[in-house]
Amino acid sequence: MIQVIIDTNMLLLPGQFHIDIFSQMEEVMDLPFELVYIDGTERELMKLAESGSQKDRMAAKLGLILLKQKSLKSMSSSAGESVDDAIVRLCGPKIGVATLDKELKKRVKAKKAMIITLKQKKYLIRE
Repeated sequence: MIQVIIDTNMLLLPGQFHIDIFSQMEEVMDLPFELVYIDGTERELMKLAESGSQKDRMAAKLGLILLKQKSLKSMSSSAGESVDDAIVRLCGPKIGVATLDKELKKRVKAKKAMIITLKQKKYLIRE
């Protein structure tokens, strides 16, 4: 089974674009997978829920609810490590990444990890 690390920006999509990322993830993946997140993702969502724009606050609150509702497993980052750095450190052939971040995608591609991203602000694709 492959693990897919879901980045903070991916968890904002349901609130921003009304996209059901979880059912779309099922469609995109052709092998068994488990969605996980970096512990810092939760902190990023909480910060956005408190101090982001109104739209971002609502999307972040929904993202936090989805983390709990879907019972996603948390992966630990090292002390002082950014979420993106933790994702790059952990990803590889058996651990993919779901993100919209262009710079992060470049770093993940260099490690030959699978990437799931958004296409035309409507649906997820696997790169």
